[in-house]
Amino acid sequence: MLEATPENIALAAAFLNEGKLVAFPTETVYGLGADARNDQAVAAIYDAKGRPTFNPLIIHFANLEAAAEAVIFDDRAKKLAAAFWPGALTLVLKRREACPVSLLASAGLDTLAVRVPRHPVAHDLLEQSKIPIAAPSANRSGRISPTIAEHVLGDLGDVVAAILDGGPCSVGIESTVVDLSGDRATLLRPGGISTEELESVIGPLAISGTDDTAPKSPGMMSRHYAPAIPIRINARNANTGEALLAFGPGVKNRYVNLSRSGDLKEAAANLFAMLHMLDQPGFNGIAVMPVPEVGLGIAINDRLRRATSTEKA
Repeated sequence: MLEATPENIALAAAFLNEGKLVAFPTETVYGLGADARNDQAVAAIYDAKGRPTFNPLIIHFANLEAAAEAVIFDDRAKKLAAAFWPGALTLVLKRREACPVSLLASAGLDTLAVRVPRHPVAHDLLEQSKIPIAAPSANRSGRISPTIAEHVLGDLGDVVAAILDGGPCSVGIESTVVDLSGDRATLLRPGGISTEELESVIGPLAISGTDDTAPKSPGMMSRHYAPAIPIRINARNANTGEALLAFGPGVKNRYVNLSRSGDLKEAAANLFAMLHMLDQPGFNGIAVMPVPEVGLGIAINDRLRRATSTEKA
């Protein structure tokens, strides 16, 4: 565990160039990073997470110009990048013929999921390493995503060369993923940028469902983001033995509350941290109060529904 000082970021960048794994903060969640050009380093991500190799990874770049060396930007992609990069938006675009990113990172597809993160530590790591970084969330596959460095330490501390501690993630929920590889722009995963914000830039989006066989981006598996104990959603009260994850005003103070004021941005930032907090042997389940299905609430409910699925990731 390393404080994210300039010296330690430089050390982490050196580790990445040596083919090692490094966990680092983004504004969404902590990522498990590797040199995206290095087949063996990318394979180490799948091995560390226990992740199916048909599930592609998001590739992080320092800026749009670097991303454009790997994928083809059309007018829609340029508009979205101008509006939301750096930030919590991932675009699925066609790979260039000379794309330097390992085919394993894109699960052999002719597309690539790309993002330019806003977090200063992630940006500095990309700048200093001078490589594209493949980075899914830094947790075992299917488990709760990490929003503080200690979450990573508890889950993957034995397989990474370093964990850069940049404090809590400000968004706290994964990036929105939009597929622009076809004629129609399609929302693959709701996340930190709302559908309404995206549609204000490029017009209506098609909505994709789950895909457990050949997903085009992370977060499309039917079961994902799950704690060890069961989750029950849209609950008004906790049953015997359950912890209650509340939302909104008027709930007794003794309960963990995503946002006492009903602020969806605050709720998104708290979601994974609070699920980690309640995922304890003393409870037999987690009851989650209803969250409005609007704005960031769509992404919150998407994560909760996937966490309740009985299908295996």
